[in-house]
Amino acid sequence: MVSIKESHVSHTNENSYQANQTSSESESSYQAQHKPSSEFESRAAYLEHELSIMQPKRWRINLPFKDYRFELEDLIPALAATIGKIVMVAAVVAAFAGPLGLSDAFVVENTRFEMLIAAIFFVILFSGFINPTANLAGTHGPMIPLIPLIVASGGHPLALGLLVGFFGLLLSVSKGGSKLMALTSDGVRGGLLIYLGAIGLLSQLKSITNWANGIEMGYIAFVVIISTIIMYALLARWGMRWLSIPLGSGIALLIALALGAPFEFVTEPGIPPLSPTYWWGADTGWQMGLPDLGAFISVAPFAILAVAMWSPDVMGQRVFQEMNYPKKANKVLMNVDDTMGVAAIRQAFGSALGGGNLASSWGTYIIPAAIAKRPIPAGAILTGVMCIVAALWGYPMDLAVWPPVLSVALIVGVFMPLLEAGMQMTRSTTSSQSAGIVVFASAFVNPVFGWSMTMLLDNLGLIGDKERGKTLRRTDRWVIPGITFIVLLVIMAGVDMLPGIPGFIAH
Repeated sequence: MVSIKESHVSHTNENSYQANQTSSESESSYQAQHKPSSEFESRAAYLEHELSIMQPKRWRINLPFKDYRFELEDLIPALAATIGKIVMVAAVVAAFAGPLGLSDAFVVENTRFEMLIAAIFFVILFSGFINPTANLAGTHGPMIPLIPLIVASGGHPLALGLLVGFFGLLLSVSKGGSKLMALTSDGVRGGLLIYLGAIGLLSQLKSITNWANGIEMGYIAFVVIISTIIMYALLARWGMRWLSIPLGSGIALLIALALGAPFEFVTEPGIPPLSPTYWWGADTGWQMGLPDLGAFISVAPFAILAVAMWSPDVMGQRVFQEMNYPKKANKVLMNVDDTMGVAAIRQAFGSALGGGNLASSWGTYIIPAAIAKRPIPAGAILTGVMCIVAALWGYPMDLAVWPPVLSVALIVGVFMPLLEAGMQMTRSTTSSQSAGIVVFASAFVNPVFGWSMTMLLDNLGLIGDKERGKTLRRTDRWVIPGITFIVLLVIMAGVDMLPGIPGFIAH
């Protein structure tokens, strides 16, 4: 009888413990900790509280209002991302279509198709519901200048896409992306951000100036840029830079139209072809048929290079979350390996269906979202909806790619924030040394060369913080950085990316 009582007491205590544990978990859930914005002194305090209490679940279902909420601020990164998506995908597809002799109509239809693929299957599904710490799978801008070379070397878009997906998945599963990020110091990251921000800023200023001069209205570029500078300065002063993309794009649009710049809608509503057999037919779509073994061999170096570029790209984007989120919000920071994994799956899936996009982490989304102090999932769903509307409606695509709107959106939403973040990370003498070498080496070859070379020199203690190198294990100090640099150096030499060295793969 005693043993029965003891068993009953033990069972009761166990049930009580489990009930208390469940109650504790319930009390610590996002729903239990959420408070209305009226209870906070400022909007920023409310948004930071939201970031601190979120508990996103990796590779499990996350539901709106249970695990996160929609806020007005989510509209800003969603709009910025939609504008950026239209522009970047069109640029990638056009870079393929030009050498292949395909028309502008093909570019528009394939861009629409890619936006539907990204929005329905990946932006909404993955980043919105399944893994809210994986950034949206966007477009790989740095690869655009290499696409004509890829086509000239016999490259096939489907072969390239499948290999990028394969190598990207390997990097994600092995957690190589997060490892490389951990081995990159603040000085190296900061220098990379400064270089990318400065180069991008100058390119967009040149772009809008050339456009205005081309229509013999050079004064429009001057007025638009001056207005953008004043607007950006005021928003920074008021702590409202998260409004810079929609406000800046809107002001640029109104000024250009008011000063007489020509504009017309040409893209009508419609649905692009949805069948992979159409896109990969011998006489339809890309008009290339399916790739053979030679096509895969010719694009392999470019696929490896594309995946290698993901690490510095993702590093630069996550910095904005780390700088703008409160310290307690580490659970909502972008997971580097998951982001690369989603980008890899999205790349292989989209290419198999017929899309021409090259995937990477979505910078025109995550940077404005971080500045607006918003997590990934809610804005991701809104981005997906906006992309679907733009793709089917057609007319928003014309507005997004109009030069004054496009250039101002990229300047205030991407390149100026990159510059500012880079300068904030290089305040110390040791950081500025590493940053200077990154900028130097990147300007000499490209950002991948600059990042990989400076990471090796920095970890060896030859530049930057010499004490940091002494604390690293041998593998982290020179083995991994050294192998990374050598492999990338050989690949870049092979595809004619090193100054003065003729490429042996492309020829």
